[in-house]
Amino acid sequence: MTTSALNARLGEVTQRIVERSHDTRSRYLDRIAAAAEAGPRRQRLGCANQAHGFAACGVSDKAMLRSGAGANLAIVTAYNDMLSAHQPYELYPEVIRRIAREAGGVAQVAGGVPAMCDGITQGEAGMELSLFSREVIAMATAVALSHATFDSSVYLGICDKIVPGLVIGALTFGHLPAVFIPAGPMTSGLPNDQKAKIRQLFAEGKVDRAALLEAEAESYHGPGTCTFYGTANTNQMMMEIMGMHLPGASFVNPNTPMREALTAAAAKRAMQITALGNEYTPMGRMMDERAFVNGIAGLHATGGSTNHTLHIVAMAAAGGIKLTWDDFSDLADVVPLLCRVYPNGKADVNHFHAAGGMAFVIRELLGEGLLHRDVETVMGRGLDSYTAEPALGADGELVWRGGPERSGDETVLRPAANPFHATGGLKLLDGDLGRAVLKTSAVAPERHVIEAPARVFHSQEDLQRAFKAGELTGDLVAVVRFQGPKANGMPELHKLMPPLGVLQDRGHRVALVTDGRLSGASGKVPAAIHVTPEAAEGGYIAKVRDGDVVRIDAVAGRLEVLVPHEEWKAREAATQNLDGSHWGCGRELFAPLRAAVGRADAGATVFG
Repeated sequence: MTTSALNARLGEVTQRIVERSHDTRSRYLDRIAAAAEAGPRRQRLGCANQAHGFAACGVSDKAMLRSGAGANLAIVTAYNDMLSAHQPYELYPEVIRRIAREAGGVAQVAGGVPAMCDGITQGEAGMELSLFSREVIAMATAVALSHATFDSSVYLGICDKIVPGLVIGALTFGHLPAVFIPAGPMTSGLPNDQKAKIRQLFAEGKVDRAALLEAEAESYHGPGTCTFYGTANTNQMMMEIMGMHLPGASFVNPNTPMREALTAAAAKRAMQITALGNEYTPMGRMMDERAFVNGIAGLHATGGSTNHTLHIVAMAAAGGIKLTWDDFSDLADVVPLLCRVYPNGKADVNHFHAAGGMAFVIRELLGEGLLHRDVETVMGRGLDSYTAEPALGADGELVWRGGPERSGDETVLRPAANPFHATGGLKLLDGDLGRAVLKTSAVAPERHVIEAPARVFHSQEDLQRAFKAGELTGDLVAVVRFQGPKANGMPELHKLMPPLGVLQDRGHRVALVTDGRLSGASGKVPAAIHVTPEAAEGGYIAKVRDGDVVRIDAVAGRLEVLVPHEEWKAREAATQNLDGSHWGCGRELFAPLRAAVGRADAGATVFG
């Protein structure tokens, strides 16, 4: 593989992150070093405390825990059997326990974390808990590990807020080695573009609910993640390119021999990198500034989820690292877009994996100096091992072989020398309305600049009612506000996409501006999202009125309202009674989080 010097911009961005984070990162590393020196507390616990820790174990596991002779591996799991992505995790603990015993240790399910589905809650009250579920998951992870009896850890989680929450919690216990174990995507069903077409036909009243339900059921049809390139699958890309997965583990389908072999190998590796051996690799040290820059580069190269402009910032902060949206923007200028996976193209993640997948992406980015090569990973030092892909030998043994040097399908995956676009799939916007991000990878170039009169709404339901009443005609920028984290938990607003897509297909120039979210499923309609400051804080988006001309310019990176400066400056911000979003479906329990949450560009987190 060609070795290239580190790209100058990548190096500059990394260096300024290091300098900006010096004090907080140093304090964090001191804390985890102190925790590592103390070691697992089980041998220093009182007899009653120790007995509680192994009371339910079998005879051999109990003897090992009493003697302290081997490692104790914590399993933190997001298993539930309602959600397709997490249902495969049901049988993982038994595999992990077997591998731990073979390694002379013990594995215990230390605790579970919640896993909610944005697909089920889309457009419903439960969606207003979604972003904050990340903080709940982080806290539940801390509860699981608080018994302080573990030498290493594995994390079973895959979807939208689950992986970021697990990372935040795990970094809080950053002296422990950690391996993240994916479950993989479901096999391909109804193509995503056909599903989207039927959704749009339903929005127009051209097909009935039975046809819509049939299409959805054919698309979401079995165990595993949804096959489009949304936040769940972006999580998997990110964990692999940051070295937290085994190489090639991200997109292997559930319930296959390869999937089980990778799970067993991940558990074995978690046992090998404890402080009891010679390869001690604490997670907090491993996930440094370079690893997070690699994660952002992967986000841009693959056209990943906009949710990660929140999540990566929040995850890094848990490790004492300060990221900004400017870091994302500057890296987007030099990282090319190598992938077209729905909604950025017609292929799904199974097609991406078959065309070369993560091994090819990492090889290409390393070859251009667009990743830090000399990083620590769960496989050891260096990302070169992540250009290999797993295979099963004749005896079923797991081996890694050289990954593909050429794409198997250049409509899905391209080399860096011939990218789909010279710059990354996300764009930072600044201007009169504040700061926002826009996912350009799914939007046709001729729609990267939209200038049109505003139609202002205070809920997605209001917009849908206006569409059904035939009130939305001509070019327009839909401004949907009071959807930020302080207002109502920052829900995803995907139910806006079919009606806006209909208007765009009728020949109108259409865009969305919102302080809410859209995530990786952002589609063909240009959408300036995560607008900050949000309307509930008196942000500038609260000043927009019907008829104001709004300009979204993803080329120049501008988000502007074309109102005379003095008029704009003097205009009062609108207010909204949000009581209806603060109770029911558990939302009343989340009031402390809404009160404490920070801005979107700081990760929309309650921590720090």
